Amino acid sequence: MTSQDLKTQPLRPATIEDVAKIAGVSIATVSRTIRSPEKVAESTRKKVTAAIARTGYTANAMAQNLRMQRSRMVMVLAQSISDPNFPGILTGLEKVANGRGYGVLIGNTEGDVGLEEKYLSFLSTGMADGLVLLTGHVPVAGWPKNPEAALPPMVAVLRPVSTEAIAYVGVDDVAAAKVATEYLISLGHGRVAFISGPSGEIASDHRYRGYCMALSESSDQSSFWKIQGDGTSEGGRSAIERLFIRDSLPTAFVCYNDSTAIGVIGSLQSRGYDVPRDFSVIGFDDIPFAHNISPSLTTIRQPRGQIGELAMAHLLDYLPRRTVPAESTLLHGDLIVRDSCSTPRAD
Repeated sequence: MTSQDLKTQPLRPATIEDVAKIAGVSIATVSRTIRSPEKVAESTRKKVTAAIARTGYTANAMAQNLRMQRSRMVMVLAQSISDPNFPGILTGLEKVANGRGYGVLIGNTEGDVGLEEKYLSFLSTGMADGLVLLTGHVPVAGWPKNPEAALPPMVAVLRPVSTEAIAYVGVDDVAAAKVATEYLISLGHGRVAFISGPSGEIASDHRYRGYCMALSESSDQSSFWKIQGDGTSEGGRSAIERLFIRDSLPTAFVCYNDSTAIGVIGSLQSRGYDVPRDFSVIGFDDIPFAHNISPSLTTIRQPRGQIGELAMAHLLDYLPRRTVPAESTLLHGDLIVRDSCSTPRAD
């Protein structure tokens, strides 16, 4: 046989026997690694995975998954991957998914209904076994009136959705905002304002409720100040501009998130005010930039990695049943004290 004959002969498709021989394990172990990797020792799983990659048996494994009507993929539907909270949550999601033999698909909608519908078309073809929502709403574009029945099992993360039929993992917004407001009250602030997130944002409503609870329990507070924002730094700036047409001003601000707080600080400083000597500002999230601004931002830290890990684990635990219990898992948000808050300036 000539070298030319060898070149023209078709390659034999890799078999599970080839994978087992290269990995030095039994055929049953290879099959178990493909079907239930979480039940196989990590060292064995790595050998089998390397053998699959070497032989090109991956396509066969994917075909087997399709015959079993599963893809071993989870779609993460995000409103914007530029959200500073997204990388930390994604790290937690992928850590658990990869450890249990699942991959992650990312759908970045940018709030565009058309893009959302495009990603949902992938789900209709069975390309993902589960769905993680970071959008704050159940995707409905192009779906029936009961999208929960048409979509794969799902868990909402970071932003709770309006329906109680969807499991949720996130920080306890009410309790955390209450702690933030109580901190300002403890510094002696008698006029504290809340700058909200986008209209209809459930997380913003929850944080406002925590703010109101703290004020209601304080004998020194006489009124609530709610100023509409949109969750962006420009929204924070705009809120301050609207506030300054009033006759009276608060001495401190509880902001829906850090981006809002950064806009508030920038607007106050552009007007010649000193933060925190003239006004105190507290944010929510503890995004990476929060400690790099001047003054560094006092805020509530969300445990983003832990949120992602718990959400993915909850989803994967119940995938075989094709339904996820609609439980809410609320984590503690930590108050991170930096330099943007102080005792109020004497009048």
